[in-house]
Amino acid sequence: MEPYVRKDASFALCGLNCCLCPRFHTDGSSRCPGCGGSDFSSKHPICPVITCGKKHDSVEYCFECREYPCKRYSTIGTADSFISYRNVIHNFADANKDLKQYLKDLKQKNKILLDLISNHNDGRSKGFFCLAVDLLPLSELTTILKEIKACWKAVDMDPKEKGKKTREIFELHARKLKIELSLRN
Repeated sequence: MEPYVRKDASFALCGLNCCLCPRFHTDGSSRCPGCGGSDFSSKHPICPVITCGKKHDSVEYCFECREYPCKRYSTIGTADSFISYRNVIHNFADANKDLKQYLKDLKQKNKILLDLISNHNDGRSKGFFCLAVDLLPLSELTTILKEIKACWKAVDMDPKEKGKKTREIFELHARKLKIELSLRN
């Protein structure tokens, strides 16, 4: 089978933000290169969305398909995997409006995520940060990051306490927006 390769592996054919997934940021053998990224086909030899995409004009994103929204997107499931599927339709709507801007915003979200993982992770928070950055709007993330950085300038905490406090700040902002920061099983 011919390897599946895409221009930008950070935003998947199916609408997931690959670059905000914990497996995208893992150093081990379970690391995922993102949709159509380097060595993607060996990590994910079968993907029904890719198979469908090849049958339907080989679009770069499902929202570009002449049959979108199809049955697959009319009922987004109630369970998540490593990354939440809750925002897929919203992601597609934003990308369809202005793909260049969507990818620019996604790149900014990834930059925020990398900062959180590097500077605020207590060794147990990477998955939480990935989920929070994926689900919260960019404007809210910018506000949260400023609040976190101001908080840590004033206080010297051990990494576990710092990670706990950082998660609390995220939860507070998410509750105000009625966004639940947990994966659905």
